Amino acid sequence: MEIPYELLGKLFVYMLLFALLGIVVALLVGFYSFKNKMVIFPSFVLFMLYLFYSPAKWMCGVFSIRDTLVDEILIEIRNAVMLDDFINAKGPRAVFLPQCMRHPNCRARCDPILGYECKKCGLCDIGIICKAADEHGFTVYVIPGGSFVKKIMKAHKPGSCIGVACYNELSESMEEISFMPVQGVCLLKDGCFNTKVDVLEVIEKMELCNV
Repeated sequence: MEIPYELLGKLFVYMLLFALLGIVVALLVGFYSFKNKMVIFPSFVLFMLYLFYSPAKWMCGVFSIRDTLVDEILIEIRNAVMLDDFINAKGPRAVFLPQCMRHPNCRARCDPILGYECKKCGLCDIGIICKAADEHGFTVYVIPGGSFVKKIMKAHKPGSCIGVACYNELSESMEEISFMPVQGVCLLKDGCFNTKVDVLEVIEKMELCNV
């Protein structure tokens, strides 16, 4: 039987064009939702941008658009979709902070399961977030890596959480724990150490659960 290479080639081109069109539509709809704080077709946008994550970032680069836009859209749409469930969730509530927020002179001990145990020494913003968490019924975990999230999930089984990380890590992590009501806050300054987050935004996320 002769293999229809020409037909297969045409099908491949049509599928490629269809995928590119889907990515463009998802980006446009997602950007509109992101800018106007009004989510439209969230399932479609999340599905397309997670499925074609790398091509979507490449497309942004082609048109000189910041590649973090894809992550921003994913994070904000998931925040909107999960908001009601996050507010009404039962059980323990957690805040996951990256260890890179720690001050260079931090002397916190790293527990093999819970991560760094903040001393509230005042050298960085983690102490401020910890104090607010105590008031609003959240437990803060300062984690060295994603493996600690899995350990904490297994050991303490939080019912909802707030995640803080850089754009790409946050969008990826929110997808991995999509089974749980979650809210994400991106770092204002990323890197390997001395990173920054909008502390008020993190606290405002906590306050949503007390309204």
